[in-house]
Amino acid sequence: MNRPDLLARLESARAAREQAGLLRRARTCDALGVRRFVRGRALTDFCGNDYLGLAGHRDLVAALSRTAVAEGVGAGAAHLVSGHRGEHAALEEELADWTGRERALLFSTGVMANLGTLQALLGAGTLPVWGRGTSLCVQDRLNHASLIDGAQLAGAELRRYPHGDAEGAARQLDARPGLPALLATDGVFSMDGDVAPLRALADVCRPRGALLYVDDAHGLGVVGPQGAGSVSAAGLGTSDVPVLMGTLGKAVGCAGAFIAGDAAVIEGITQFARTYVYTTAMPAALAAATRAAVRLARVDRDGRRARLAANIARFRAGAAQLGLPLMASATPIQPLLMGTPSAATAAAAALEAAGFLVAAIRPPTVPRDGARLRITLSALHTPDRIDGLLDALARLPRPVESAVV
Repeated sequence: MNRPDLLARLESARAAREQAGLLRRARTCDALGVRRFVRGRALTDFCGNDYLGLAGHRDLVAALSRTAVAEGVGAGAAHLVSGHRGEHAALEEELADWTGRERALLFSTGVMANLGTLQALLGAGTLPVWGRGTSLCVQDRLNHASLIDGAQLAGAELRRYPHGDAEGAARQLDARPGLPALLATDGVFSMDGDVAPLRALADVCRPRGALLYVDDAHGLGVVGPQGAGSVSAAGLGTSDVPVLMGTLGKAVGCAGAFIAGDAAVIEGITQFARTYVYTTAMPAALAAATRAAVRLARVDRDGRRARLAANIARFRAGAAQLGLPLMASATPIQPLLMGTPSAATAAAAALEAAGFLVAAIRPPTVPRDGARLRITLSALHTPDRIDGLLDALARLPRPVESAVV
């Protein structure tokens, strides 16, 4: 049998990506605050997601250490077997209260939360054939990959609308009025830094009987009253956004994710989300550290959100003075369009030589001709480091006109 070789096909695809200058590689970093030590050099990190600077906070370290001593490291089982500890239950209660929901459900990662929850919402009751074509999922074109993958794995009919276009979302919902429907969007878009038009999307979903699902990975802790996220900032509640996803590895400074909503919704997700049912629970020590982080982020006695806002304003003002083509973003994510992958990688290398770690983001993560430097701000950045980055950016070759996408 002359069957095609999967490994050969994989290698061909990898080689093609390398030839196009799109190969990704991990770098090993040791961390201290916003400093990253790479091959013995200290760099200031301007590409991480520790927006409030909580990852190394002494309260988190103490809570993690104390609970690890008392309960060990691994949870030892899935939540629904014997892995659900008191720290998990307490964290879920605190996350639900923070986001104004009846219940919350912990997942090990944001990707797992999106995959499992969309599978439960779009495919429950249709197993084992996954209900292919029996539900509709409408999504923003710039949604996180895990939202797109979740809809596809659930077997839903996936339709995408132009970025931030509520009228486009309405047209996609109206095209298939006979199917149960879910509209999924990022709250804050991870590569552009802008905020979804959540009120307009809620207005689209309500009369059409569509469920609105918001992935607030980059909004939680940063925007809204008490840092409760983009849904709260938009003045929306559970009736407007029945399902909310938040991650715990960005502004919260830990790891993991959660889904929050009414108790009946969370119970249904608990039963049908395979990425929840069939995986070991996060360590109880990590849940304890996350509880400490949630309290710090919510109360914010140290004024971390105010410092972050001041840092964002300082960077944007300096970039405007330099004529740098930043995208329109009021969040910690500040993309600088470079156009081509080679221009983005060359710029990132030049910044690293100057002492700054900034990620070059290239297709397929962003659209064609949308390669960029994804600059992110933290409450821990000092004015002199921000000004130093601006000076280094000023010395880069100016992005080409084709960078405007």
